[in-house]
Amino acid sequence: MAKVGAKLKNLDVAPRKVRRVAELLRGLQVDSALAELSVNYSRGSKPLTKLIQSAIASAKEKKLNPDKLVISTIQVDQGRALKRLHPMGRGRASILRKKFSHITIELTEKEGTLSRGYIIPKKVKKVKKAPRATRTAPKPEVEEKARTKEKKGFMHKVFRRKAV
Repeated sequence: MAKVGAKLKNLDVAPRKVRRVAELLRGLQVDSALAELSVNYSRGSKPLTKLIQSAIASAKEKKLNPDKLVISTIQVDQGRALKRLHPMGRGRASILRKKFSHITIELTEKEGTLSRGYIIPKKVKKVKKAPRATRTAPKPEVEEKARTKEKKGFMHKVFRRKAV
């Protein structure tokens, strides 16, 4: 399996916003990932599209088939954070952090992918777990008191209010 990667540094979008989009792409074929990004209107989708296209271009230089490329890993890390002052009441100021992100993507040429673009998972044997031991001690029964509705009257309504 041949691997091809691309990096994007100092993207001026917060990492948690880019991670939301990146989670959709992990494990997809490249063409279905680009189709997914063309519909997504998040701020991180346009730079991710360019990054995937850059990785495809480097894969073509290494003479890999772009139809068989799959996004094997996509990692979004936090970059630097610019600190700005945000004015508050009474002459105070709070620190506003404008976060940047670094994105690393890795494409792999794989065989045997599904038509929707997902990788066929390996078959894993399921191991049967032993049943849990049942509790032997019986649960104590709770006595329920019968509630009788009494007419509380006018004074109860007055003192129940928050403001008199």
